[in-house]
Amino acid sequence: MQCYNCKTEISLAGQPTRNQTCPKCTAYLHCCRNCRFYDPQAHNQCREPQAEWVKDKEMANFCDFFEASAKTASAESGRKEDALRKLDDLFKKKNK
Repeated sequence: MQCYNCKTEISLAGQPTRNQTCPKCTAYLHCCRNCRFYDPQAHNQCREPQAEWVKDKEMANFCDFFEASAKTASAESGRKEDALRKLDDLFKKKNK
């Protein structure tokens, strides 16, 4: 997995425990920001419909639906660049 805060790659056997922290920045690993269901645009910022609302997305929590996100910084930036390129192409076609 990758720490949401400092982007450090972390190798774990299984899911992180509730109080486990990043060895580099000490951010909690079992938190919404590190979960694969975390989505700032979704209702309650979570794509898991059965999950309870968590106020602080960066604090450790007891969510039973937590799954460590496999996102990497390069994958996220590549996705963003791809979306921007598609938008540019769309407007170039309309302006011709």
